[in-house]
Amino acid sequence: MEVSSFLLFPDGFYYWVGVLVVGYLFYSLLSNLMGAIRVWLLDNTAVLDPYLNTWAVITGATDGIGKAYAEALAKKGMKVVLISRSQEKLDKTASEIEDKYKVETKTIAADFENRGTIYNKIKEGLEGLDIGVLVNNVGASYDYPEYFLEIPDLDRQIEKIININTVALCKMTQFVLPRMVERSKGIIINITSLSGVAETPFLTLYAASKVFGNFFSQSLGLEYRDKGIIVQTVQPYFVVTKMSKIRKANIYRPTPEQYVKYSLNTLGRERITCGYPSHAFLKWLGTNVLPDWYIKKSIRETALKSRAYHLKKLKEN
Repeated sequence: MEVSSFLLFPDGFYYWVGVLVVGYLFYSLLSNLMGAIRVWLLDNTAVLDPYLNTWAVITGATDGIGKAYAEALAKKGMKVVLISRSQEKLDKTASEIEDKYKVETKTIAADFENRGTIYNKIKEGLEGLDIGVLVNNVGASYDYPEYFLEIPDLDRQIEKIININTVALCKMTQFVLPRMVERSKGIIINITSLSGVAETPFLTLYAASKVFGNFFSQSLGLEYRDKGIIVQTVQPYFVVTKMSKIRKANIYRPTPEQYVKYSLNTLGRERITCGYPSHAFLKWLGTNVLPDWYIKKSIRETALKSRAYHLKKLKEN
């Protein structure tokens, strides 16, 4: 009788366990909410103030996310080095940035697919520059989801994706990091992908290269954080870019300008970020709520639908 009374009355053991559980859940919810407000809504542009008289180097700088980073950093007052494949597009982008933001620019034309001599050229182009920020943005995928063995021109695609998505990341870091370590100050932003977080069939080669990018970036950040270097891993979902072939923006598919505005606000606050509120929500949903089998099934079915759509388009043309 005494035991049952202890269990039933409000001052019993289970009552206080319940209070503690509810209190912990409320604290976690409130903490997550405050964290989200801090990351996504409170201004954080002051994190770049120590770098305003230095150069920002951006790869893949003439389109999409890379161009948006170049413009955002120039707007802040940084000088920018634009690296991309087409000299014509580089000149156009550099002219637009100089006219609009009144900052100094420098261009280096380099096709990261062909790694033979480009790195000597890039190294020479960066010589003597006081580089405060590096944005490793350049990336490549194939045209549509496909079985690995059926990827058109597979040998070339293997070389292309490895050279652009992995080798470029390592080499650009190799060039820029030593001077940052000397000064005990620097920022490296590595644009990877949510495709490198979960298995992504029919984009296997691309996703695997992004897994490399994620682990390289995160491990590098842990190596050099005590030396004053901020290394941020940015994992976008879909953004309206040429590579994604998405043309219409919505809440889950922002424009590059919208994406970078939020992504830069996470700098110094999140070591690993999705860069955009709705993308962070999708990652949280997939990691904490949805079962693994459902996520894998959804990714596979979506990829197969996209593959069928593109193959149909190819036949029609």
